[in-house]
Amino acid sequence: MSDELKSYRQGLAPKSQINRIWPLYGAGLENLGVSDSYIEVPMPVIGPDELLVRHDACGLCFSDIKVIRLGQQHPRITKDIAKDPVVLGHEVSLTVVQVGSSLQDRYQPGDRFIVQAEIYKNGENLAYGYMLQGGLSEYAAITQTILNGDDGNYLLPVQPGTGYAESALTEPWACVTAAYELKYRTGIKTGGVLWIIGGPAAGNRSLTIGRGFDEISHPARLYLTHVSPDFEAWLRERAGSLGVPVATVDDPAHPTTDETGPRTNFDGKPAPNHFDDIVVLDPTPELIETVSPHLADFGVCALVGVQPMARPVNVDVGRVHYNRWVFVGSSSPDLSDAYRQPSVRSALKPGGRAWFVGAGGPMGRMHVQRAIQVPDGPSTIVCTDVSDMRLADLCDSYRAEAASQGVDLICLNPTKTETYEPSMAAFRKQGFDDIVVLAPVAPLIADSAKWLAEGGVMNVFAGVGRGTQASLDLSEAYTRGTRIIGHSASSIDDLKLMLHFAESGTLSPNRSVAAIGSLEAVKDGLRSVMDTVYPGKVVIYPHIRPLPLTAVPDLKDTLPTVHAKLKDGREWTNEAEAELLRVMLKDE
Repeated sequence: MSDELKSYRQGLAPKSQINRIWPLYGAGLENLGVSDSYIEVPMPVIGPDELLVRHDACGLCFSDIKVIRLGQQHPRITKDIAKDPVVLGHEVSLTVVQVGSSLQDRYQPGDRFIVQAEIYKNGENLAYGYMLQGGLSEYAAITQTILNGDDGNYLLPVQPGTGYAESALTEPWACVTAAYELKYRTGIKTGGVLWIIGGPAAGNRSLTIGRGFDEISHPARLYLTHVSPDFEAWLRERAGSLGVPVATVDDPAHPTTDETGPRTNFDGKPAPNHFDDIVVLDPTPELIETVSPHLADFGVCALVGVQPMARPVNVDVGRVHYNRWVFVGSSSPDLSDAYRQPSVRSALKPGGRAWFVGAGGPMGRMHVQRAIQVPDGPSTIVCTDVSDMRLADLCDSYRAEAASQGVDLICLNPTKTETYEPSMAAFRKQGFDDIVVLAPVAPLIADSAKWLAEGGVMNVFAGVGRGTQASLDLSEAYTRGTRIIGHSASSIDDLKLMLHFAESGTLSPNRSVAAIGSLEAVKDGLRSVMDTVYPGKVVIYPHIRPLPLTAVPDLKDTLPTVHAKLKDGREWTNEAEAELLRVMLKDE
């Protein structure tokens, strides 16, 4: 190990008092930096309960692109960025280089960490790389906002032998793995707000609630709309015995207010604006479209019916993704069966058929890699993408490994109808047990959902904006037991789990690295993310000498000793990273 690399690993304090950062002053890539370059600012001065950290590696994310495109209008940005610019970079690994006097019993130079980017302090979202200075900079101060936030310490320790890029990319990888660890309610929310709405033919059946409305568990409030007299009488009697207040809502479009103010009050308080559970009896598309916007975060809309609806339903898939709305259903007269038969799963069906829509991008590749490597994964994986380059690279990277695991990996470009349509025809009758949508396109979400098998699950993983409508046949929720779910971001526990997977060798984030560059290459790197140039992740190393954005296989021409440390001449490794740092570290 060179002296420079050894000193770097030790986390020695910076010699210079200059910090290089990429500030974003407004919407548009032209507002990133000054004159197409980073700027130099004074090194942060830390207080006694703060840390000075060095950013070792930073992955570029499409979420960064959203901030660049929206600037001040981004929902996570609540400051005047023209005066206090954003410094992007939430996929970051860091090393402590200076410790405040009050923290020296807990930290020392050389300690390594990753950051859980979703940081909350006193209920305020102060995400790393959004409101807090992110990884597209050489150094940053870690304050008590991060060390003592609402969820505790947002720094997670990293083992010395873990790579810098490897640890930085646990953040996007955590979002992927978390999508398959989601837990869903199997009944009406205890202590929640329940709204039951009758449809035109709902009075033709004898209805009940077998579970979730009894002494063991029950909602705190009940609202009723157009429920048959017999069922309403049963509900009111049961609610009365449990001490659950009941209110009537006459107009489903306005469940809480009318022209005169609050429609109903409990104990003098206005009725809530959102409902944890909305149960629609004998559903119609119009009724679902009217009431579903009143779902709370993590809300469940249960559809109880027998006859298919006359048309698809316009569903806010942005809220399915970000707010974790779930639509379930059953034909049973027991309303609680809608939650349990079948229950909502997030894990891929063992031995099933999985389809990854838009699989060629960085996040898609992570999903595919996980599906191949996870125990009890699917037996058939279909990957579709409109880019031949990305699709070919995906298949070249994973086909042999899939075959070794007994997985049939099929890669198809939907624009090549001569091969796509005959290949997909084999799945027309049986459908897919799991469909993961990675392209934020509403018509694509709607078309993909038509391929769900009985009991199948579609995960809207793509970051479609709130308010985005997709036309979905929700009749299948109660006629065939299909489920539509969504997922966004990850928790501290998700990140801990993924870090364990990386450090134990269960899943390798290094396989996601497609291109690298120095701090000077940030703008080109972000352009490449915008234009989907590379099939995997772009990683910036802020402390190396100027290195243009370079695809990993192309290091053969520019840094042959680094290329020699790659796996099979194409996959990033910790050994390649060490060689990169050995030959490219700046004298700081």
